[in-house]
Amino acid sequence: MVPWLAHDDPFPPVERALGALSGAPGLLAASADLLPSRLTDAYQRGIFPWYSDGQPVLWWSPDPRMVLRPADFKVSDSLRKTLKRVLRDPVWEVRVDHDFPGVMRACADTPREGQRGTWITADIVDAYTSLHRAGRAHSIETWFDGERVGGLYGVSFGRMFFGESMFAHKTDASKIALSALVGHLRRHKIEMIDCQQNTSHLASLGGQEIPRRAFVAHLKQSVGLPPIPWAFDKSALLDVLARQ
Repeated sequence: MVPWLAHDDPFPPVERALGALSGAPGLLAASADLLPSRLTDAYQRGIFPWYSDGQPVLWWSPDPRMVLRPADFKVSDSLRKTLKRVLRDPVWEVRVDHDFPGVMRACADTPREGQRGTWITADIVDAYTSLHRAGRAHSIETWFDGERVGGLYGVSFGRMFFGESMFAHKTDASKIALSALVGHLRRHKIEMIDCQQNTSHLASLGGQEIPRRAFVAHLKQSVGLPPIPWAFDKSALLDVLARQ
């Protein structure tokens, strides 16, 4: 039985999430609220919300957990050429936190194979925008000729980044944003990006699954550390290219 959380109820231990043989592996709890305080507590425990419009808020902590270590980020030959071109040509920009709600809406509006609709509801946009105003959520945006053509957003606590969603309206635009993020995180010795669920796309970029206990142990060491600065541009790509 998945517990229903009243307004002030704490999350149960993540070990109580439904197992692999259930119909919803990783499901931990449900609630009616999506307050920023609840989100803050969730991320620091290795829990995230994922639900569809019309459902209660569903809280998840899967085992294993998909992560991307910046040190393991893979750059294909074609992406390497693209990143060099981005660095060389001033028509390309990487902006950070220029339009956080706009990036979320773009992620919500981008069609995805095998997925009907979006889990990025109006309530999700409002809740994460509140985290953004508090300096806890960030967008990394790819701009071409004055137009935003791709990007991603996620949550950051201490020395941990939790990736949420990406979009691209131009080839490799989301990978450019991710590459810049990886370069920035490498510069600040961030060891792990949470990717939540396994996908072939993330695996092709160097993502891998780790046991939930290892993920939570890393989380406990990382989220309480001093936060890193969130101001950078496309020069962060240099750090990615230099280490390949």
